[in-house]
Amino acid sequence: MASGIEKMSIEQLKALKEQADLEVNLLQDSITNIRTATARLDIASSALQDLSLRPQGKKMLVPLTASLYVPGTLDDADKVLVDVGTGYFIEKTMTEGKDYCERKINLLKSNYDQLVDVATKKKSVADEAGAVLQAKLKQLAASP
Repeated sequence: MASGIEKMSIEQLKALKEQADLEVNLLQDSITNIRTATARLDIASSALQDLSLRPQGKKMLVPLTASLYVPGTLDDADKVLVDVGTGYFIEKTMTEGKDYCERKINLLKSNYDQLVDVATKKKSVADEAGAVLQAKLKQLAASP
């Protein structure tokens, strides 16, 4: 691959480096989004664990938004609503809810690892194209 990059023109090298840099930035955004989603699922899984330990009739604060809580009473800790995306919720047992969180976390971790691999390869392409580009520009500037 190095010999192919070294044969490219300055314009081709600039285009390759810009494209690779853009793809690295997009991949890094995706990686950040996966980290955020994984953290939310970890919190949800912990909340389910905590909820499963509370007795029926327990008084608690129920979050309506991130900053608004209302008092409530735990009715049935064995059934939970799971947000499966785009505004859809499915009633599941506590065990099914925990399993759902774990499966989603494992899927996200697998996707995360794949994206990190691709981002690393793209970054090395961008770095190599940048190095060859700099060498060609120096050579061009040194020639009479």
